Amino acid sequence: MRMMKEEIEEQTREEELLSFPQTQQQSKLVVVGYALTSKKTKSFLQPKLEGLARNKGILFVAIDQNRPLSDQGPFDIVLHKLTGKEWRQILEEYRQTHPEVTVLDPPYAIQHLHNRQSMLQCVADMNLSNSYGKVDVPRQLVIERDASSIPDVVLKAGLTLPLVAKPLVADGSAKSHELSLAYDQYSLKKLEPPLVLQEFVNHGGVLFKVYIVGEAIKVVRRFSLPDVTKQDLSTSAGVFRFPRVSCAAASADDADLDPCVAELPPRPLLERLAKELRRQLGLRLFNLDIIREHGTRDQFYVIDINYFPGEVWENAGVRAHIYRLPIKPDTEPVQEKVLLSDC
Repeated sequence: MRMMKEEIEEQTREEELLSFPQTQQQSKLVVVGYALTSKKTKSFLQPKLEGLARNKGILFVAIDQNRPLSDQGPFDIVLHKLTGKEWRQILEEYRQTHPEVTVLDPPYAIQHLHNRQSMLQCVADMNLSNSYGKVDVPRQLVIERDASSIPDVVLKAGLTLPLVAKPLVADGSAKSHELSLAYDQYSLKKLEPPLVLQEFVNHGGVLFKVYIVGEAIKVVRRFSLPDVTKQDLSTSAGVFRFPRVSCAAASADDADLDPCVAELPPRPLLERLAKELRRQLGLRLFNLDIIREHGTRDQFYVIDINYFPGEVWENAGVRAHIYRLPIKPDTEPVQEKVLLSDC
């Protein structure tokens, strides 16, 4: 009963704010329309975030998917993470007719990350290397069909076992987060195309989640797959499946780790990488999975890129924050307003 009362009071406050004259509303509020799945809404719109937002003059308004988008608002920002061709078309049309609204992020840019063959290509082409370190991607191979041919294809490509197998399509579903580790040539036939095969790089069992929101960067540690030794390769066989690796529950920030493993990637290197990826991908709300090659201090690999990751608001130290969101249209130089900071 109390929750229902609070929800009614909150709805009333939002209705009162939205009923303000447009000029008065725009001078006081940044209105963020959001179109998210129920699961994403639950993880994203936590009470702490909404409280911080209200204190900063930011109003989150749910977009009604049963009504024309142009009939809703007015919005300063549209924040979304829905899939489907129809929704992409709706957003593209909205962007054309409402250039004053910032859409986070453009559908065509997000689509680039739905294919693991293309998502890392911009990192590989970047060939980023400076005094702080070098960033690359693991050698990889795309297998679209015919699992029986995988051993021969891998042999011809010169990839070294063990190999990490990931679904080719990265659409945010539970299946797209699954991965397998294949230890021997024979086991490769048991994999299910379409998929991407990546050479496994020993990294001390820890990866770095790099969350990028506009120009802001936040890095957290996650436990990952353990290193594979030569003895492991000689005594192990088969395919080992992992439903999900490096989720928020696998935080390694407070773990007693080898300092060489736990050391975060250099900030200047991450800033350069994030800047280039924002420019090339056309995204402002995404995260990178980065590993440091074990035994080195400055050799890093990007192994995955995700759009609008839920954990950025769930894990300790990043919970309930949006650092900056652009409030100018995509066609103009981006001017960012600091919205929320909980770190």
